[in-house]
Amino acid sequence: MRTTTLLAFLIVITCGCRSARPRVVIETPLGEITAVIETEKAKLTSQQFLKNVDNEVYANQRSHFYRVVRLDNQPENPVKIEVIQGGVDRNTGDLKTDYIPHETTRTTGILHRDGTLSMAREEPGTANTEFFICIGKQPELDFGGKRNPDGKGFAAFGKITSGMNIVRKIQQLKDSDQYLDEPLPILRIRRKL
Repeated sequence: MRTTTLLAFLIVITCGCRSARPRVVIETPLGEITAVIETEKAKLTSQQFLKNVDNEVYANQRSHFYRVVRLDNQPENPVKIEVIQGGVDRNTGDLKTDYIPHETTRTTGILHRDGTLSMAREEPGTANTEFFICIGKQPELDFGGKRNPDGKGFAAFGKITSGMNIVRKIQQLKDSDQYLDEPLPILRIRRKL
């Protein structure tokens, strides 16, 4: 009886460890934002993002939240979204990171909802260090959505679990044509143990 109970306990522990999703903390002067990373559903995207975190790409004053998109600051775009966007300062020339193959929401099943963490990109396969956080449902960012002309959407790979109040504060900072007048430093992104 004891052996069976011990074996069942070990199976539960082992299964729990394999399915544990890593969490990260985004440290900003306004407070911390915590996210869970979907390593099982978005393997390629999460692997590269966590590699960037582990290599301290998002540390040492190199990264910022620099773009805020609200309903009131995109008058020319017929497809409205609400996000904040950040990543490595584009003027940091010494930083080399790999591009991330594009994992669509059709492939991963991770949709752009309130608090979704996703990679910014231009063409599919050009995501690098820049990411965004959704505020509210954003189906036009999913595969087949109309925000990007190619219809392939963006690669969602995580979910904010705490700190959406900080995300909303960032979204309300003063901007000019969606770009913050004073970019908000990302002090660092680290794994949460």
